[in-house]
Amino acid sequence: MADIKYSKHARSRMVERGISASEVSEAVRKGRKFAKDKNIHAVFRHIEVVMRKADGDWYVVTVMLRW
Repeated sequence: MADIKYSKHARSRMVERGISASEVSEAVRKGRKFAKDKNIHAVFRHIEVVMRKADGDWYVVTVMLRW
């Protein structure tokens, strides 16, 4: 599987929103994916991950809670 890399913004939002790296990884692997603009969104359980594919890896732009 491709590596997951995080922007500073994404790391900050993960801490702020109490979302762990394992939750993000699970969303990337198992989540429902759809394209929006130049990004790919992965939705799984209570989180939404906004990411891009870069050099074979996933680059996480931001992470949001979904309620």
